[in-house]
Amino acid sequence: MTTDESPARKLATTVLAGDVRAAARLMRDLDDRRPSALDTLKQLFPHTGKAYLVGVTGNPGAGKSTVVDALIAHYRAAGEKVGVVCVDPTSPFSGGAILGDRIRMQRHALDPGVFIRSLATRGHLGGLSRSTFDVAHVLDAMGFERILIETVGVGQDEVDVMKAAHTTVVVTVPGLGDDIQAIKSGLLEVADVLVVNKSDREGADRTERDLMHMLDLRAHGERKEVEIVRTIATKGTAEGSGIAELATAVEAHRARIWQGPAAADRALARAQAHLGELVRALLADRASRAMEARGGLGEIARGIAERRTDPWTIAEQLVGAL
Repeated sequence: MTTDESPARKLATTVLAGDVRAAARLMRDLDDRRPSALDTLKQLFPHTGKAYLVGVTGNPGAGKSTVVDALIAHYRAAGEKVGVVCVDPTSPFSGGAILGDRIRMQRHALDPGVFIRSLATRGHLGGLSRSTFDVAHVLDAMGFERILIETVGVGQDEVDVMKAAHTTVVVTVPGLGDDIQAIKSGLLEVADVLVVNKSDREGADRTERDLMHMLDLRAHGERKEVEIVRTIATKGTAEGSGIAELATAVEAHRARIWQGPAAADRALARAQAHLGELVRALLADRASRAMEARGGLGEIARGIAERRTDPWTIAEQLVGAL
């Protein structure tokens, strides 16, 4: 049992006091899956549950980072502390994150009311690294009232955003060769708010009409609940940018879904999704260790390729060893 004097408890106390350096180290260690970091996160968990998480996703080139940058400015002007988690493509050379998102948001770097953290996907197909939940919990415990999670925008698997966020904003844009690119990638199904960014471009009217038409064809009955907002995020928070209208749409979804009788059921669903992700991650770790104990994946695969064994037996043995 963890004592009051444990390192995990001490670090948790430091993070709760708002120590940015301690929080950054903790997030790094969580991304590296260090057991000591998880112990600290367990200490922080009772202090979470106050932040509102907004997922921002969409196709590459839609301007997600610009939208997030403008939202940061909007929420800061309203006096809210803002945490940002940018899930970046993993570098094929270093395994680290490509920090383009953080560079674009550099103007907020000196603001003590903003904390930006980039995470590498590390091959996770859902666009969210396994550390995203953990980092969001740290920011929540630190008192950041609004947490923005920007994802890679890899398409169909972006549904993972919906599991982590209270409200999911899907950003699309006219002129990428297909006015319904959001539909083709499957992103429409995860949208709570739809954004037509770069709406000063030709084709914005058609894109909005097509999105409305596809919402009408939704199999379930929430078509009226998805608002479509036009933005020109490069204008920041200036009049005509649409960012204030986007923030209003997010708040409308919050009031409609996360307050009242349905809120408890949705909170339970988020907790189930989080637990499911943790269990899958732990099982994947154990499976990797089991494969290493047998010479590694390459050696095991060689035996299968040479027909010395079959993949079903190997899979059963590996799972049985967990």
